[in-house]
Order: sequence, then C-alpha cells, then structure tokens
Amino acid sequence: MNAATPTDFVIAERTPGGLGLITLNRPQALNALSLEMIQALTASLRDWQHDAAIKAVAIRGMGKSGDGFAPFGAFCAGGDIRFFHEAALAGDAALGDFFTAEYTLNHLIHTYGKPYIAFMDGIVMGGGMGLCQGPSALAAPLGELTSASGKPPARQGAALRVVTERSKMAMPETRIGLFPDVGGGYFLSRLPGHLGEYLALTGHVLKGDEAVAAKLADGCVPSGQLEGIWQYLAGTAWSSGIAAQHWVASQFIAGSEDQISARGHIDHYFGLPAVRGIVTALEAADSDWARHTAAELRTRSPLMLHVTLEQVRRARHMDLADELRMERDLVHHCFHLREGAASETVEGIRALAVDKDHAPRWHPARIEDITPGMVAPFFVSPWAPPDHPLADL
Repeated sequence: MNAATPTDFVIAERTPGGLGLITLNRPQALNALSLEMIQALTASLRDWQHDAAIKAVAIRGMGKSGDGFAPFGAFCAGGDIRFFHEAALAGDAALGDFFTAEYTLNHLIHTYGKPYIAFMDGIVMGGGMGLCQGPSALAAPLGELTSASGKPPARQGAALRVVTERSKMAMPETRIGLFPDVGGGYFLSRLPGHLGEYLALTGHVLKGDEAVAAKLADGCVPSGQLEGIWQYLAGTAWSSGIAAQHWVASQFIAGSEDQISARGHIDHYFGLPAVRGIVTALEAADSDWARHTAAELRTRSPLMLHVTLEQVRRARHMDLADELRMERDLVHHCFHLREGAASETVEGIRALAVDKDHAPRWHPARIEDITPGMVAPFFVSPWAPPDHPLADL
C-alpha cells in the first residue's frame, strides 16, 4: 500500500485493490481530533472522492495495548477539548476555524459519493460520532446493494457503521456545557421515538449491540476479527466499493437480545415539551431508572440542557446543511455570548479535563432558573446568510 499525505496523527493509504484506508493515529489521546487532523482527513477524502481508482473508504482508530499500541481499540473520543479551553481563554481565532472545518468534514462524510466503512471499536464519542454517522448503507436490504446484473445501484454513497462488543458510543456534550454537535442534532433527531432527546440530554453511553438497536450502527463483529477484516479489505482487488461494503456486512454476527433499556419510559418522559417538565416527572416517578436519570440531568449544564432540547427539536425538521449551520451558530454563542472563563463550555471543560474537580459551577445553577430569554439568543445567527462560515454547504 502507498501512503498518501500522512500526518503524525492521520495515516491515509491507497490499496492496489482500490480502497482508501484511514487510520486515526493518536491513541495516547484516544484519537481526539485536532484542527490539523480534521484538515488531513478532509484533504484525503476530497482527493479520493473524484479518483476513479478509489472505490470505497474505510476508517479506524488506533488503540492502546499494554505498553504499546494496537491497530484497533479506540475510534475517536471527540474534539480536543483542552484546545477548546486554551483557545477560548486566549481569544484564539483558531477555535472558530476548528468548528468550521469539523462541520464541513461532517457534511462531506454524510454526502460522500462512495461507500464509507467506519470501524467504531472502543470509544466513539462526540466528534468521533461525526466521523461515522453518515446515512446507512443498510437502509435498503443487503441484497439490494448490487443489482441483478451485478452493477452497483445509482445510490453509491453511504456509510457502513461497524461496532464491536468493546464499543462505547455517546454524545456527552451537556456534561461540559456544550450541545451534541458534529451533526448530532440531525442524526439524533431521526432516531426512533424520543431516543434522540434522551441521548442528547443525558449523554448515555451505548454498548455495541445497543447502538445497533438504536440505529446508530449497522452491525457488530467480534473485536478479535477486526484486524483480519481490515487486512482482507486491504489485500483484495474489489470489483466495486459496494462489493467491499457488502463483504464487511456479511461478517456481522447475530446480535444479542440487548435492546435499549426503558425504551417506553424514554419515549414517555423525553417526549415532554420542556426540560423542567422532563426532570420534574422523572423525579416524581417511582422507579430507580427515573430517579437515576433525573439525578444525571441535575449534574449537566441547566442552560445547555435547554439549548440542546431546542436544537434536537428544531433539527428534526431541517436538512443536514441547515442543521450544521445552526450548530455553527450555537457553538459560536457557546464561547462568545459569555466570553472566556464566563462561558458555560469553558467552565465545563475546566471541571472535567483541566482542574478535574468534577464540580462545574453552572450559571444559572438550577434547571428551574432557565428562562426562554436565556435560550433564544443561541438560535440567532451572528452572520448574514452569505457571510456564514458554512454558506457553501
């Protein structure tokens, strides 16, 4: 295989059989994304998008193994939140550049014109979800991936999202005073029932089989088989990208009976109109699940819980480009409606990753103290439409 534009933390390779292979190579940070990594990923994907020799793309993350590294084990823990903290306090314009570049990459992955296979082993959180949540290749039955003549169907760009028994997937942004970005409003709002609101507000972590049940993954393979699958992909001359994708899907194992626990309760409580009503109803319920869920919500940023619920509800009626533009507005306001250390997001990152006291000082401190007037400014764009950083999506 020939290396193509590798960086220290992103390795992009072309196989003789027609695949583009991407490895996130920052295992010491659980492959957290830097601006340079996002730019390298975008450059490779754009290069391959119009290269007839590349039939499909596969992506994985390096993990840790004992004192060394392993070819799998961690996909991506999200964006580099320490960088967010430092850049916000310094007034560094690179912070805005990061989100513009990241959301542009998310849009590229969702609309990619070739099969895209994501191996989501280990941690898959935040920005890592944005690297794999394109439209599912299995929206149609597997048998429809190729026509009777063997020719690929007209719809060629779709993601195959592969998990393992080690996968841990979440959008935990409310824990750091942020919201589920990287297209999170778009893909979470399209989950069954009100599961999207639940995952967005709580940041609940899904195991591999649960992610399949939640429609955030397409199938599960044993983690011990990943290296063999990757090597077979790399060493085979593929007739088409869809053939490669179809072969990977044929390796899926039957799932356990693991479903999303408390689905009926989730739809009942998280379908309520407002955050305050959700928490009040959970606290009044006579079940350990409800009380635990309410207690978890009480630890999240009250302001960003309200912003997040509004984001998901609005996103349900938006196309992807408009939703990402809304997210770009939201993230700007997260760092600029209240500047520097006064930012809810800066405070959340401080508590989790800088001082690590796990005692964020949210402002306002209580869910009951949030007013509509505090939430509304987040949804006012600071840019005229032609000047929006994502105007070209």
